[in-house]
Amino acid sequence: MAKALSLNEIRRRAAQFVVDWRDEPGDERQQAQSFIRDLLRVFGITSTKAALYEKRAKRSSTGHRGYIDALVPGLCAIEMKSAGKDLEVAERQALDYIDDLTDVETPRWVISSNFTQFRVLDLQAPDGADTHTFTLEELPANSDLLAFLAGYQTSSFGSQQQEEASVKAAQIMADLYEALSESGYDDHDASVFLVRVLFCLYADDAGVWGERDQFYEFLEQRTSEDGSDLGPQLAMLFQAMNRDTAKRQRNLDESIARFPYVNGGIFAEPASIPSFDSGMRELLLQACAFNWSAISPAIFGSLFQAVKDSQARRELGEHYTTETNILKTIQPLFLDELRGRFTDAVHDTGKLKRLRADLGQLRILDPACGCGNFLVVAYRELRALDLDILKRLHELGDTSWQSPTAFFLKEDLPVTLDHFAGIEIEEWPARIASTALHLVDHQANQAMELALGKAPDPLPLDRIETIHVHNALRADWSRIFPASPRVMIVGNPPFIGHTTKTRDQVEDLKAVWGEDYDGYLDYVTAWYKKAADYFHYTRGGRFAFVSTNSIAQGLPVAALFKPILEAGWRIRFAHQTFAWTSEAPGLAHVHCVIVGFDKHEKTPAALYSYDTPKGQPEQKPARSINPYLVDGPSAYIAKRSKPLSPELPPVQYGSMPNDGGHLLVGPEGYPELSLDPAASKYLRRFVGARELIRGTPRWCLWLENLDPTDLKPTGLLRGRIEAVRSYREASRRAATSKLAATPSLFGERRQPRVPYVCIPRHFSETRRFATVAHFGPEVIAGDANFTAEDPTGYLFAIISSSMFMAWQRATGGRIKSDLRFSATVVWNNLPLPEVSDTVRAKIIAAGAAVLDARALHPGRSLADHYNPLAMDPTLLKAHDALDRVVDKAFGARKTLRTEEERQEVLFKRYTELTGA
Repeated sequence: MAKALSLNEIRRRAAQFVVDWRDEPGDERQQAQSFIRDLLRVFGITSTKAALYEKRAKRSSTGHRGYIDALVPGLCAIEMKSAGKDLEVAERQALDYIDDLTDVETPRWVISSNFTQFRVLDLQAPDGADTHTFTLEELPANSDLLAFLAGYQTSSFGSQQQEEASVKAAQIMADLYEALSESGYDDHDASVFLVRVLFCLYADDAGVWGERDQFYEFLEQRTSEDGSDLGPQLAMLFQAMNRDTAKRQRNLDESIARFPYVNGGIFAEPASIPSFDSGMRELLLQACAFNWSAISPAIFGSLFQAVKDSQARRELGEHYTTETNILKTIQPLFLDELRGRFTDAVHDTGKLKRLRADLGQLRILDPACGCGNFLVVAYRELRALDLDILKRLHELGDTSWQSPTAFFLKEDLPVTLDHFAGIEIEEWPARIASTALHLVDHQANQAMELALGKAPDPLPLDRIETIHVHNALRADWSRIFPASPRVMIVGNPPFIGHTTKTRDQVEDLKAVWGEDYDGYLDYVTAWYKKAADYFHYTRGGRFAFVSTNSIAQGLPVAALFKPILEAGWRIRFAHQTFAWTSEAPGLAHVHCVIVGFDKHEKTPAALYSYDTPKGQPEQKPARSINPYLVDGPSAYIAKRSKPLSPELPPVQYGSMPNDGGHLLVGPEGYPELSLDPAASKYLRRFVGARELIRGTPRWCLWLENLDPTDLKPTGLLRGRIEAVRSYREASRRAATSKLAATPSLFGERRQPRVPYVCIPRHFSETRRFATVAHFGPEVIAGDANFTAEDPTGYLFAIISSSMFMAWQRATGGRIKSDLRFSATVVWNNLPLPEVSDTVRAKIIAAGAAVLDARALHPGRSLADHYNPLAMDPTLLKAHDALDRVVDKAFGARKTLRTEEERQEVLFKRYTELTGA
């Protein structure tokens, strides 16, 4: 039974290859195939099915058909020339054939050789780093450049190529699952089966066992074309891989006996044998043709989790957590600090060894682990750091870390799989998490082998006992890892808002929060509370979760953050609102924040802000991050029944027609009513949200002072009023039926009697300024807007400033990413100070200048005026002038250039006004 090839073994074989071929004439026609076969054997490729020799293909330059000397599908093409011939000519010839290959066949590498030289081209590497050339004699020293042939990982972690490969791989598994499901195979057994197949497919390409495509060869040669014996054969194979080779039957089929003992629990659970047909067998063989060593275990795990859901299968590739977003959580929580220590210790072997020892003390817990992607990335990054430490110790001449044996044992590693734990409520993703950890462990060992020449043996696997299937909100986390400052809790709990919780989830929240439960709390908040309670008796601790941005907005803020901060925690870092996106087609996203906590630590807090939700984070040091994820003093903005500032009047909703549409008038009905002598007297411009922002024309019949003589028996006015009465009388709602007594009036009338500011309920996240307007009392505001009496234009100026928008963004709620205005939270808490008459006059004048700038383009709507890509320079200049006056009125002592600076001023002013 062949073991996975170590790099040392590959170098030994390469040296023998050089001896065998150095004196050969190098004739392409006579010797190319023998040369290629011997070269592939150096890297463990011996199967006749692993490489296609003289693969027929069409040249894109001429259209003529020819042959690629050898093709390892999905991996590399090999083109030979006779000794002394130009390798670039051979490379161009290979590239000429590639366009004719299928997606599965298309290679990443092109190897060209003329028997005495090699040229290796990486088609995914950046220009300048894509080509390597070396001689036959230099092959042993450069064998790492061809280690991909033995299954060694070469893609950059988190690369676009890894993500694309992971999406394709998941689609293949989805096809397999669908075929099993349609055949009536048990769903639980299908889960077990697919995980086992996944491991075999990956092992075939990633050098887990000694020969590439060993699993594929078994399927091809030992199962019938009709698929009738495929299930039993696989059952025998899986049973064998769960048994130590010393305990297997001696008469076991040699094609099965050559597979190693795997362990790790992957093949341990009994499962029913699936029945296959020819089509299902062909699907499995097609899956073998894919290069599984190219996948990212973190990304693939997320996608693999979705294959059992029919809707998710249709959208496969649109919903997964990118590694970039995972790193946003783990880097500021612990990884950046450890990397910083490595940089500081780079010339000090003592510090390097202490850092390595500290890595062995770390424990990572994800109590909402799903398919384990946070654990996978954390494990990979910590193993990579450990490897960097070992390489640096080697460079400094310190060999104390080396194992006394020729091998690197698992016991020599400070970072091991049992230091990583997860809790997941469903069995399927938990099973994927365990498997993904095994795969990333193998990749980490491959990286160690490439760098140091030795690494722990890939097999047998250690059984992972730390992934628990349980409801995390009912589990005792301390039974998994005893609480300690060395435990780091991370994760991405379910995105479930307070309005969409199930009854069971409400009970979960109540069990965690107890008497502190607030009905506004999102489901994710229970994980924050559990994490804080977990560390209650520990001096220290850190935890960070991804959450929807609603936890840091509006009413839920105090309910979540106040008990945690009062228990001695502080916000260590925070990512303000960003889009948690997929990079696959479809671009599914939700708007999130990440909040990380620590206790009794003095490292500077870090705040990450985004110009747009889809932008890149900009890190800024923060003195203190408050619950609204702003650098400022802690404050909790609660509902107020009246404004905090004496400068502000109350705001209220506009008027609601409740008329069945009969008092409202669109462009199609306006001409007729405007020509009617009676009705035309009562036509008024009507402004709902769309009319306010988009400038859509609309009117209404405002009949507060209706003259009864205008109601002619057959007139238009009477007809509309009677239609309103009929609509209200027919309503089952008592309050609406009662309104039938006054059918000429709006159902709710709150129209200001003086000029007023009109405020929409929602503002676009992308617009820099609020889309508000200043109207006279003759313009009727609908209830999709708020109004406040503003005879001088002072309020219009305040709400048109960047200072107001900074407050709105910090304290208001959101609908997805759009900002939601609130009278009781946003407006009534705005800390507008009292100002002198002089300052008031300056603010009013600056607001009037904004209106004048708008008036230069009367045909533009507010949406046009405030298009972030096309704001008129005159209007922008007017707003900038307004900002300077308003900023100073709020107490700014310098020119404020960012929203964060304004929020600092606002929270300082708020705490002064409230004494908080």
